[in-house]
Amino acid sequence: MSKESKSTTKETDFSQEEINRVLWKACDTFRGVVDPAEYKNYILTFLFMKYLSDVWKDKKEQYEKQFAGDEGRIQRRMEREKFIVPEGCDYDSIFEQRSSDNIGEIINLALTDIEEANKAKLDRVFRNIDFNSEANLGQTKDRNKRLKDLIHDFSDPCLDLRPSKVGEQDVIGNAYEYLISRFASDSGKKGGEFYTPSKVAILLAKLVNPQEGNRICDPACGSASLLIQVADEIKGENYSLYGQESNGSTWALAKMNMYLHQKNARIEWCDTLNNPKLIENDSLMKFDIVVANPPFSLDKWGAEEAKGDKHNRFHRGIPPKSKADYAFITHMIETTVEGSGKVGVIVPHGVLFRGSSEGKIRQKLIEENLLDAVIGLPANLFYGTGIPAAILVLDKGKKNKKTLFIDASQEYESGKNQNQLREKDIQKIVEIFQQKKSMDKYSYLASFEEIKENDFNLNIPRYVDTFEEEEPIDIKEVQREIAGLEKELEEVREEMDGYLKELGLG
Repeated sequence: MSKESKSTTKETDFSQEEINRVLWKACDTFRGVVDPAEYKNYILTFLFMKYLSDVWKDKKEQYEKQFAGDEGRIQRRMEREKFIVPEGCDYDSIFEQRSSDNIGEIINLALTDIEEANKAKLDRVFRNIDFNSEANLGQTKDRNKRLKDLIHDFSDPCLDLRPSKVGEQDVIGNAYEYLISRFASDSGKKGGEFYTPSKVAILLAKLVNPQEGNRICDPACGSASLLIQVADEIKGENYSLYGQESNGSTWALAKMNMYLHQKNARIEWCDTLNNPKLIENDSLMKFDIVVANPPFSLDKWGAEEAKGDKHNRFHRGIPPKSKADYAFITHMIETTVEGSGKVGVIVPHGVLFRGSSEGKIRQKLIEENLLDAVIGLPANLFYGTGIPAAILVLDKGKKNKKTLFIDASQEYESGKNQNQLREKDIQKIVEIFQQKKSMDKYSYLASFEEIKENDFNLNIPRYVDTFEEEEPIDIKEVQREIAGLEKELEEVREEMDGYLKELGLG
């Protein structure tokens, strides 16, 4: 998903596919015993620890050569590294103790020490993971065997992640993304909570078109893959990234994901709707780009407290307590820069036409001239739900009062378990969006008056006519065919009567 570094110093001895395959095989340690939604945390955390260890070892070997074994100078340089790995907390030390009866406790202590040594960066990141958990990993004997197998799997030469071996390519970041996507696929409904399919993320990133110097946020960031994809649309590194995530384990994945992609980001562990933590001067931080794939129609999101929201995010109306879709949308709008900020959000189709309080909020958004585009996507693109979704693009710098509707629901590649957008599908959507062009049976640029005439209902078929007329039927030709068939049927009946008489049955 992420781009390769521009300055690759060395090609890895193993292909990305080989590395991915070995990592996926390591998951066999837990399959059938631990739920994928749980064991992803163990695999991904262990991979992150292995990465830190290998980078640390590589740097130490480099300085040992550079300073001819001068321990003082080596130590001083190591203390200035981006991440510190304390003595005895590296992968090699854990490997040597893999047969210990308390191996789960040994791993936990190593992670705690790594966290303490890197408190500014990794504070609380490992708090939600317990390698000594009987509930998750089984009783002592079984748990020890699983952990020993896991440690051994990571000794595969493919997983030597030292920069001197893999160069500066984003091998580890790509591997992490690969695992997250596979876990999302295996986790059923829970998969959609922490991962946006890569092709959808690419599409959304291109639609919001981030620029150098932008401040970018995802208020429901999951594992941060969407946020990373938006950043990767920008040439260079002149941007800043922010995210919020309510699930502690997923928040930790997001933090690790960012570091593995060599990106700096502020990711807050919080409930965005009830306790947003991206605050500046006692007000919500403002961003140039805000993107999200929030949980569809989240129930019990906090509607009861919304009326007293200190940030006045719900001044257009309070969404129903059983559906948080417009709560996320309005939060995103309120956190964009006035006059230029953009929002790209993935929503269920109900957001386009449901009435009551949602209808009133939708009407106000359109009257404020914020809605730039409504894009209908194919069904079965997202993990955990087969329903089709849509993308809303909102723009505080919109120059006219027209809204583009795109029906892209019929153009995709079918998959056994999951459909996906193709490159040409993404390119077509983006080109039509950029040109704001009506195309027969695909897109329509609607005026404010047309949307108002439809009572501010945004259901795409009201604007994009995809009806295919059937070819006209030649009635006389059909009558001739029927007459011919009746004649054939009569001949067959006469032939059958003859056979029955020969058999003495007629």
